[in-house]
Amino acid sequence: MDALAVILERPEHLSVQRLPLEAANGSDAVVAIAWSGISTGTERLLWSGRMPPFPGMGYPLVPGYESVGTVVDADASGAVRIGQTVFVPGARCFGAVRGLFGGAASHLVAPASRLVPVDAGHGDTACLLALAATAYRALGGLLPGATPLIVGHGVLGRLLARLTLAAGAAPTVWERDPIRRGGEHGYTILAPEDDSRRDYAVITDVSGDASGLDALIARLAPGGEIVLAGFYEAPLSFAFPPAFMREARIRISAEFRPDDLAAVTRLIDGGRLSLDGLITHRAPAVEAEGAYRTAFSDPACLKMILDWRDAA
Repeated sequence: MDALAVILERPEHLSVQRLPLEAANGSDAVVAIAWSGISTGTERLLWSGRMPPFPGMGYPLVPGYESVGTVVDADASGAVRIGQTVFVPGARCFGAVRGLFGGAASHLVAPASRLVPVDAGHGDTACLLALAATAYRALGGLLPGATPLIVGHGVLGRLLARLTLAAGAAPTVWERDPIRRGGEHGYTILAPEDDSRRDYAVITDVSGDASGLDALIARLAPGGEIVLAGFYEAPLSFAFPPAFMREARIRISAEFRPDDLAAVTRLIDGGRLSLDGLITHRAPAVEAEGAYRTAFSDPACLKMILDWRDAA
């Protein structure tokens, strides 16, 4: 069996080609992918060649960890069944071509235990589950009534703000791009220079900007916490005295875990978390080269989705 897949041959050189798939074993399922999302964090770094050393790193590679499709083959006693709609958080099934993270293809072979059943009615918005789970993990134990700061108003920042509201808290969001500050969202969105507060108990950065840590520490309340939830290509550093004076805590929010996916799935199914309005661009998978460039260069593009349904 083979699949049509996005291949990053080397930095800034992308193509859509057929690749042979490794055979499924008894614990695997085969999924026909309908849609996959393009990440403007890790995939941008892979595309540009600026990804820091990372396990499995190397070219050529198949990117993507935001895929949704239909199970077409599975063990009858396994975790999923044929015909079920599932979210696929990436795959490693392309032989010599690395799967980092391996979800941008027309068909995938992946362990059935890693697949997350989703309501088919969610359509391509189910591709946002990975980002929602990432935001959920960054949220931590936020208490009702909290007034945290979120830095960045892309898809991840918006999901984090929505989860903050669902937790009974009231976020403020910083965003430098006026395009991304627009609209009504149910929370305050400001340019950093327009915010005078310097007593935030929690500041969560999803911007990926490695140069702004000192500015964030200056806005912390004593004993406050900075959560690093972006992906940073440059080394992070900060001046020690201001952090010392505030007894600041810094937490790195790692990749989502299966329980994070399960938690946000429950919130979505229960109507407490909406994924509406976050996908702004869609393109046929065969036009992936242009889609990736748009996703990484157009500030109006919050989330680009590749449509694999007509991929031969």
